[in-house]
Amino acid sequence: KLVFFFLLVKPFKAFTFPPHMLFFSRYPGAGGWSPLSSDRYQWLEVDLGERTQISAVATQGRYGSSDWLIAYLLMFSDTGHNWKQYHQEDGIGVFPGNSNADSVVKHKLQQPVIARYVRLIPLDWNPNGRIGLRLETYGCPYDSDVVSFSGHSSLVYRLSPRPRISKESISLNFKTLRNSGILFHAEGQNQQSITLELEKGKLLLLLQKGRSSSPDSRHLVSLGSLLDDQHWHYFAVDHWDHDQVVGADLGFDSQKLTGLSTNRNLYGCLENLLYNGLNLVYLAKQKDQRGNVTFSCAEPVSVAMTFTGPQSFLWLPWMTGSSSGGMSMGLHFRTWNKEGLLLTFDLPERAGVVWLYLSKARLCLQIHKPGSALNDGQWHNVELISRRGHVTVAVDGDEGATAHTSPSLVITKESNLFYGCPADVTSHECTNPFRAFQGCMRSITINNQPIDLIMVQQRLLGNYSQLQIDMCGIIDRCSPSHCEHGGRCSQSWSTFHCNCSDTGYSGATCHSSIHEQSCEAYKHKGNTSGYYYIDVDGSRHTQEKTWMVIQHNNTELTRVRPSVGKNQHLAHFEYTSQDEQLMAIVSQSEHCEQEVAYHCRKSRFLNTPEGSPLSWWVGGPGVGQVQNYWGGAQPGSQQCACGFQEKCVDPKHHCNCDADRAEWTNDSGLLTQKETLPVRSLVLGDVHRPGSESAYRVGPLRCHGDKNVWNAAFFEKETSYLHFPTFHGELSADISFLFKTTSSSGVFLENLGIKDFIRIELSSSTEVLFSFDVGNGPLEVRVQTGAPLNDNRWHRVRAERNIKEASLRLDELPAATQEAPANGHIHLQLNSQLFIGGTASRQKGFQGCIRSLQLNGVTLDLEERAKITPGVQPGCPGHCSSYGSLCQNHGHCVERASSFFCDCRPSAYTGAFCDREVSASFKSGTSVHYTFKESMLNELNGSSSTRSSYLNPDMTLNAENISLSFRTTQSPALLLYISSFYREYLALLLNKHGELEVRYRLDSSKDVDVLRSKVRNLANGQLHTVTINRLVDSVSIQVTHTWLVLGRLASVGFTGCFSAVRFNSISPLKAALLHADTSPLTVTSPLVQASCGYSSGNPYAVETTHHLSGTRESPLVNAIRSDSALIGGVIAVVIFVTVSALAIVARLLYRRKWMCQNQDVKTVKPEDSPELPFSSQNNSHNGPSENQKEYFI
Repeated sequence: KLVFFFLLVKPFKAFTFPPHMLFFSRYPGAGGWSPLSSDRYQWLEVDLGERTQISAVATQGRYGSSDWLIAYLLMFSDTGHNWKQYHQEDGIGVFPGNSNADSVVKHKLQQPVIARYVRLIPLDWNPNGRIGLRLETYGCPYDSDVVSFSGHSSLVYRLSPRPRISKESISLNFKTLRNSGILFHAEGQNQQSITLELEKGKLLLLLQKGRSSSPDSRHLVSLGSLLDDQHWHYFAVDHWDHDQVVGADLGFDSQKLTGLSTNRNLYGCLENLLYNGLNLVYLAKQKDQRGNVTFSCAEPVSVAMTFTGPQSFLWLPWMTGSSSGGMSMGLHFRTWNKEGLLLTFDLPERAGVVWLYLSKARLCLQIHKPGSALNDGQWHNVELISRRGHVTVAVDGDEGATAHTSPSLVITKESNLFYGCPADVTSHECTNPFRAFQGCMRSITINNQPIDLIMVQQRLLGNYSQLQIDMCGIIDRCSPSHCEHGGRCSQSWSTFHCNCSDTGYSGATCHSSIHEQSCEAYKHKGNTSGYYYIDVDGSRHTQEKTWMVIQHNNTELTRVRPSVGKNQHLAHFEYTSQDEQLMAIVSQSEHCEQEVAYHCRKSRFLNTPEGSPLSWWVGGPGVGQVQNYWGGAQPGSQQCACGFQEKCVDPKHHCNCDADRAEWTNDSGLLTQKETLPVRSLVLGDVHRPGSESAYRVGPLRCHGDKNVWNAAFFEKETSYLHFPTFHGELSADISFLFKTTSSSGVFLENLGIKDFIRIELSSSTEVLFSFDVGNGPLEVRVQTGAPLNDNRWHRVRAERNIKEASLRLDELPAATQEAPANGHIHLQLNSQLFIGGTASRQKGFQGCIRSLQLNGVTLDLEERAKITPGVQPGCPGHCSSYGSLCQNHGHCVERASSFFCDCRPSAYTGAFCDREVSASFKSGTSVHYTFKESMLNELNGSSSTRSSYLNPDMTLNAENISLSFRTTQSPALLLYISSFYREYLALLLNKHGELEVRYRLDSSKDVDVLRSKVRNLANGQLHTVTINRLVDSVSIQVTHTWLVLGRLASVGFTGCFSAVRFNSISPLKAALLHADTSPLTVTSPLVQASCGYSSGNPYAVETTHHLSGTRESPLVNAIRSDSALIGGVIAVVIFVTVSALAIVARLLYRRKWMCQNQDVKTVKPEDSPELPFSSQNNSHNGPSENQKEYFI
């Protein structure tokens, strides 16, 4: 243990004390260090006499005083220059100090430091006293073997042959001021080699197998950053390979190496170079040295300074140079920022101002100067020279990057040079219209005279503010990169940014997926059938079940062609998803299946269960396992589906193909055991006999259901909770779940550590709160909503925390974010159980349902844990209250135990949400006759069985709701006809002018009424929609044994397309296409299913995505609606039908009440009426041909 005590330090100077001046701080007596001025420009420096491994420091206040430090920084150095700040865990550089003058506060360094000099910089002290302390350091002597390279020197060491070992290990320490050079190279047998190279401040490790330049023979690894800082860095690698570099030449001279990308030798030092346990530097010193090196580390003095913030600057006076009348200035700088002022000064006699600055990572003097990006964190050399009427700016000595301007710059000794300048501040006699420079500078010269920055530090030359002199505090925030999932990291001086484009993820660190984890999750959001991105490739939805379809390289029926010299046929199947994703899909799905089929003629398949199988397949996770059964049978049975069902063509065999018959047969079925899926390969054995023919098909893997989406638990009481193992989200954590409740507050989840915690809670009926602490104090993110959240409907919460920010999103509201403190703690350290629905203290528990809880993409099985937990029930019903609105077009939401589905029977549409049209193409002879039975009439009227019996046979329809869409170029044409045996009817047709007409007879003894649209040419091939609604309680249509006709009636037909035809709760077109066998209808001529309203485009052209909010339209619908002519047609038809309904109501009221009222319509004479498109014969199936009353609407 080394103990030091310091007596006195003068202001503005650093003092170095040898060990004999120090003594134990806790000895009684007055004393301690206290500078004359108490400000942040003071420091205390310790010279340990030699390099020492320092493990801890301790501080104490000045004896018998009110002087102590509250916070401080620690710096270390080997030379007394080029200081490096010590950072604790999470990059924290501030050490907490004392709270009084007597107690001792000791800090153990998490990583011991090897240095000769220690510097303590006070940051904060007792406000009622001054800076004062007593200091102890703890450590041990450090021995090492060092070799120094000058950039022209080399060292080659020949290893003696040694026995082969299982692995090779290499470790070393290095330091350098140059950003490129060869550190280590070894060549062994079979031209194997290992090279360690420094390139732009990063280490490159190259493993080369032979002289080939193929990618398989070269393995390149990059690590580290900013390693050219003249500080020691440690490197170690363990290499396992059958070809080793035993008996190798170990070289440190790049000129002797071949095939490398650089010719630069190392300029720096290596320490304790160990190769398989041998200290090569020590051995080279003893006897085996071959090279011009020195065995001590030459330490070039390079004093840098750090511009830490926007108020940092350095002022220097002008220094007189040669009498040539010219001037020159130079400096080195490094930064991550694209903008910043490097140097500014005024010209004499107010002739102007010169600015040398960075803009868009290019160096500019008045104007932009061509050059490469200068914000790459590397050192760049800048020279500003003015001679003979020209100003030259050179970057890194590149003449091609030199700009010239005139007139020349004249600077006098009164000129003030400012390196950096506070932005928008003129109090320091400098003006900065640009951003302030943040970065490092060194090697400043004025008229070729180097500036001694140590004199600047001691306030003996110039002036400065907020600079860290004799150190470069640049930090590479992208090494290692905190951008996940392939996000590209970029940085500025104080932060980093992640470019998440093309990664499929979003957020500050590309942590959160922008895609759902399953097709079931997309359906839950209201998306319809289509192709979507999930964690693997495309998926597809169908009706009630939501299927994910994962394709492979051969899903077609494939004929087996025997290969010469091979007795078996082998087929491999490569899937579009990675294996881990594939297994995750199978695991989380409720059901998976894969269709398989084998077609054969004299080609046996599995033979008999007693014999060895002729064919088999491999399936399951990883490399899979051999399976000897076929689709439709049980694993291990060596049977096909027909054998399992006892229906094979030959009862002696358990597969149809095993009967070995000369005619074609097949064995097919579904593989449904998830543990054996997917099928990875297939081996067919009996394919080479004369006369044998066969073909096989392995379909895509299909899975439906997502156990994670509907996994839920119901918390009956506020004291109920579930507990799980500790949540591990040290650097990044994302949490998502759905909840519904009737309570106004409660904790959703909580996990505690010693000091750290993470919690999400419903803080009020309109607010969700996300809070956590990683050691910087609690940070809270809130989202408020205008609507209550305790409405017993599902709401979605998504919270994320990473080292940059925290965010919280509720439903589809904008996300709320809070930035994390700069340079603060970043690790979330938890150690207790994770509580769901409650807290460790059982206070403020949650009462309600939580569903689909995921932490960092892993779903917690709430239902299984709820089964064994009192007060918590597995599952949570009541989904239609939240998702019933997804069922469209009169579809009805039906509850399931763990989901819901849309019953489309009352709708003219089909699909998962009753949103897919049912359309058919009609030819001139096509018609659909639908007969209404008595039970249907009861349903149409909404009457009870008693009332329907009472009304029989004269049943009445109290209302009509008719809707249909059509597209045709034919006129005249019959669209819809509804009639009864009592000769009452309603007909919807197009006349010969393409006008829409509604013809009706509500009383067989009265005339036919006709409503005709003024809009012409509806037979224009575009889509038109018709809707008729009537609801009049006092007037009814007498109907018995009613029928409905679509298309052709008698001599009048329809050629075109019908879609979404609905009469009250009956959908005749849907029944004809999908349920013809069970519906009371007759179809004449073939009925072809088609698409009237939507064009079928390439499903891969766009990603179809619907949203819960707003109008549910696809791009195709938008395209159709953009047709102005169609818009006019549809609007005209809707207006016409609406007015028609009003006219019908008026007409019925007139007849019922025997009253005559004036109507604002034009009566048309019978002779002006167009001819009805019906036969003139008077029968029950035709409309009458009596006089008609017509109305133009």
